[in-house]
Amino acid sequence: MDRTPVNSTMISSIGYDPSSGTIEVEFNNGGAIWQYYDFPEHMWNEFENAESHGKYFNANIKDQYRGGRV
Repeated sequence: MDRTPVNSTMISSIGYDPSSGTIEVEFNNGGAIWQYYDFPEHMWNEFENAESHGKYFNANIKDQYRGGRV
């Protein structure tokens, strides 16, 4: 999945596959890459354009969507 770099102290890059509803998040801490499933496109638009990607992730994605480390 293609990811776009973001300006965040927590997250290095993010990507989205609309056909499967999967987002991919690369974290700064050790470069871990996680995928989260069944993610709605309207929320991807919010995440992609968030002022703080880390805050958005913690408030709206972490522990709310099924996911796993790639």
